[in-house]
Amino acid sequence: MEKTGSIKKTLGNRVRSLRLELGLSQEAFADKCGIDRTYMSGIERGVRNPTLIVICAISDGLGMDLSHLFMFDNDEH
Repeated sequence: MEKTGSIKKTLGNRVRSLRLELGLSQEAFADKCGIDRTYMSGIERGVRNPTLIVICAISDGLGMDLSHLFMFDNDEH
């Protein structure tokens, strides 16, 4: 399970990148997803381990399928 930290950081970087592409602040995006801003900050920094329900809320907030959220570049993982 040593890759757990790595996948959290990879997911967090992906969420941040996609959020910025939409031109949303972290606070506006967290509100859109129904997630507390400080929790969203933890996800983006890779220190939180979000549940599947939270990950689904994030993909919905980004307007994409869950599978697309996990399309990481090979360099990120």
